[in-house]
Amino acid sequence: MIITDFLERNARLYGRETALVEINPSEKRDNAATWWDFNLIESAGEDAPYRRELSWKDFDRRANRFANLLLSRGLKKGTKVAVLLMNCLEWLPIYFGILKAGCIAVPMNFRYASDEIKYCLELADVEVLVFGPEFISRMDAIEKDIPSVRTLFYVGGDGPAYTEDCLNLMSFCSSSAPPVAMEKTDDAVIYFSSGTTGFPKAILHNHQSLVHACLTEQNHHSQSRNDVFLCIPPLYHTGAKMHWFGSLLSASKAVLLRGVKPEWILRAVTEERCTIVWLLVPWAQDLLDAIDDGRVDLSKFRLDQWRLMHVGAQPVPPSLIRRWMKVFPHHQYDTNYGLSESIGPGCVHLGVENVRKVGAIGKPGYGWQTRIVDERGNDVAPGEVGELIVKGNGVMTCYYKNPEATAETLKDGWLFTGDMAKEDEEGFIYLVDRKKDVVISGGENIYPVQIEDFLRGHEKIKDVAVIGLPDARLGEITAAIIEIKEGESCTEEQINDFCRALPRYKRPKKIFFDKVPRNPTGKIEKPVLREKYCQGRLVEVQITG
Repeated sequence: MIITDFLERNARLYGRETALVEINPSEKRDNAATWWDFNLIESAGEDAPYRRELSWKDFDRRANRFANLLLSRGLKKGTKVAVLLMNCLEWLPIYFGILKAGCIAVPMNFRYASDEIKYCLELADVEVLVFGPEFISRMDAIEKDIPSVRTLFYVGGDGPAYTEDCLNLMSFCSSSAPPVAMEKTDDAVIYFSSGTTGFPKAILHNHQSLVHACLTEQNHHSQSRNDVFLCIPPLYHTGAKMHWFGSLLSASKAVLLRGVKPEWILRAVTEERCTIVWLLVPWAQDLLDAIDDGRVDLSKFRLDQWRLMHVGAQPVPPSLIRRWMKVFPHHQYDTNYGLSESIGPGCVHLGVENVRKVGAIGKPGYGWQTRIVDERGNDVAPGEVGELIVKGNGVMTCYYKNPEATAETLKDGWLFTGDMAKEDEEGFIYLVDRKKDVVISGGENIYPVQIEDFLRGHEKIKDVAVIGLPDARLGEITAAIIEIKEGESCTEEQINDFCRALPRYKRPKKIFFDKVPRNPTGKIEKPVLREKYCQGRLVEVQITG
């Protein structure tokens, strides 16, 4: 079985039922671009958000049309087709159309600058790019400098002169499934790493990986046809898409919400009767803060059907979940761990039945194996810190065109994650930190995540990041970048007093008050902070040493 088989099954059995809904609260209805003949349903009231929906039958038909458009241009099995779109109703049909044509889908980060877009297109050998109106200026800057990309499809009506109107061309193509034979071992997608050590690496997966993600997600969260999944994170990322795969497998509705304001999230849950919501840490924090300070009144929303809130994509502060459970005591809670190299979340998960273990990332996910090993690859004892490695059908095929990095990361079928972890006596895994983020100060290993979790317990702190700064004597010292809650004030002395509860060697040696930058998937952008706060100190160390 391949991933597109699930879509065709849903179209056949549940064709008239709603598959996808797009809600854009910031879009004015009278200016909304109706790119396809979707049913535009407006809620009552002048402030009703722009809303479109798509049935399973139309989802499948439009995927077929895009597949046939690609084939009409002479594309062969294995040709790379990139998608550079904001979350929208067109995204998933185009993605599945690429797969139905036997091509390799290459989702791209919508925050990429022009040079990053160019780099990724060249790295992945992309021949066709589909992009939307938000990216015109970035594409203008490079369109003459990407010779390998022979076709530029534009989604959104009249586009730049160097593009073709994708949706208009699709209207002339057959809506029947193209006759392309595929196997589960065929290459399917290229995702990109987060690029935390420079430009991103290209991660190649086959159809077996995608199917494994479906099975894992549905096994963990028990999606049924009665569930409604609220999807807010970007679809280019494995996290959002692989959680949506639970909706694909169960033939249930999903809602794409374009916006993260707390009131928008709660309104979408209310009006669409959402039962499952996946949040990133900052969004969950913002929602709780809005409730605490009275900006959001829960009595105005219908939330009784909301059964599961899960969080992932970065370490989850236990204090945040304890706050959440006080406000929403009837919710099931789960956290999921994964990487793009392991086809997204699910290789480790906590499980809704294990809320007592908040703070752990969980146990091996459905169909996965885990180990925690030392520098020589030997298993460490329970309670000791080592590198987490995972194995399963969702492990990547390779880093595309990068055999050296592949050999470093894949060993005997095991994926070395680069995450430091430990396991308790019950087999629950706790994430300690990224291997490259560990601070070595005076020969002592210091794990920033542990300090960050502690500092988030301060009532005035909204977010925090801990990094290492170069030091002539100790090698490195810890620095805490602290973002204070809106309307609050705090001093360095107050933070130092709070940190007296930590062992002396874990106390931050430097305190900076600043905004904590996070990427679209919620991960702290520590390279940005290192560049900002380390430059002066590097000079100082070089002079002193």
